[in-house]
Amino acid sequence: MFGALRSPRNIVFGNGQRAALAGYVAALGRKPLLVTDRRMAGEAAFAEVKAGLAAAGLEVAVFSGVEAELPADCLDAGVKAAAAFGADVIVGIGGGSCIDAAKVIALMSAHGGSISDYYGEFKVPGPILPLVAMPTTAGTGSEVTPVAVVADPGRAVKVGIASPYLIPDTAICDPELTVSCPPILTAVSGADALVHAIEAYTTARRADRVGMTLEHVFVGKNELTDSFAMAAIGNIGRSLAKAVADGTDSVARADVMLGAMQAGMAFGTAGTSVCHAVQYPVGALTHTAHGLGVALMLPYALAFNRDHALEDIASVGRLLGFAQADEDNAQAADACIAGIKDLLATIAVPKTLEEIGVKADQLPWIAEQALAANRLIKNNPRPVDRTGMDLLIAAAFAGDLSMLTTNTKHAKAS
Repeated sequence: MFGALRSPRNIVFGNGQRAALAGYVAALGRKPLLVTDRRMAGEAAFAEVKAGLAAAGLEVAVFSGVEAELPADCLDAGVKAAAAFGADVIVGIGGGSCIDAAKVIALMSAHGGSISDYYGEFKVPGPILPLVAMPTTAGTGSEVTPVAVVADPGRAVKVGIASPYLIPDTAICDPELTVSCPPILTAVSGADALVHAIEAYTTARRADRVGMTLEHVFVGKNELTDSFAMAAIGNIGRSLAKAVADGTDSVARADVMLGAMQAGMAFGTAGTSVCHAVQYPVGALTHTAHGLGVALMLPYALAFNRDHALEDIASVGRLLGFAQADEDNAQAADACIAGIKDLLATIAVPKTLEEIGVKADQLPWIAEQALAANRLIKNNPRPVDRTGMDLLIAAAFAGDLSMLTTNTKHAKAS
């Protein structure tokens, strides 16, 4: 039995908890820089939060230049804004891009250099500026994770910075902040969280040697991450379709936001795998939302991994109600894959890579780039070589799960 978990010092969840922000920020510094995007900066809820910080006697500045995909110029502008203001605490408010930007700004403000100096795992040399995260979408889980993903001008795909030092000191999750999310953003964000949870639960379990957590940021499936992953799957599975159908359903909104945070707690230590590896090159080619891409890949990844994570996939199927308790693992795993495929269709996730603009002649490049994401590929329960990756991507392009299920016996034997 082995367990490992990386987490913020404080996690606060519940409707109205945004009002607690000032108290947590005041314990860390006197000059907070609020990092967000232009849309969020214009919201009444943002003005309310900013006023609360000022009322607590804090000197507040705002950087609202966060852009999707986090291009280098927007991050550089944020670092300059923090320096000019003399910020001593960074507050990320918004979706995953805003919180990832806050992480990078806090990192660069503390250690300088070039952002590329920190690509990969354990490259951050020490603590960053104190960081508080308050998500306004229910999806990425970045408020509790040790990773930030950025666009590099010299590379075709996005790059990750992974370090326990990037975990925010405090995460404040207020489901009321997600009410303004339109249905498509609710769907894509929630589907992203579901993938986080399922990939964390089905990652490869590594030998629990002493010191593993000091050698790898993401250490694979374990007892502690499993508990968060299963809780997340239950909450998101129960309420995602409801939250998409009726954005005013406060119970569904709370379930999905709680599930997204729990999924972040799970994958922030266990890691994610092949869905995310494929999405990075697919996203670079199609400019589709990250959550949409990983969700599209989920049924294919589960079919690809079926015989290497049979019991885990079966457990997910039973938890989601797609499989009955008396079904054997093979039946339950098949029911899980079919049920998730139907759930994603209900919230309008496309079924194939071709639907989102991928061309047949781009498949080899996608496979090559996906295999290069070793921090993700090494977590997959089924070992992935070029032949396997080509098969997975071809199935997702054609929309044909049978291409994977008819190859599982051969893959397991090999």
